[in-house]
Amino acid sequence: MEVLFTLPAHRYERGSMLITSNLPFSKWEVIFKDPMTTAAAIDRLVHHSVVLELNVPSYRAEEAKKRRKQDT
Repeated sequence: MEVLFTLPAHRYERGSMLITSNLPFSKWEVIFKDPMTTAAAIDRLVHHSVVLELNVPSYRAEEAKKRRKQDT
């Protein structure tokens, strides 16, 4: 949790970052455990940012399904 918070804190307004997640922001408390830390991390990430939400099937999940079918 601490690493996930300190990286954006160090990069905040200093450089670009690209972050991907399969969890929506509303579920990030699962990672950070503390609502205040979660809110602070999300705030730093979305300030001056462009958020792209892609509602497409996961390429890795589809490939894993194909491999499982081939193995059976």
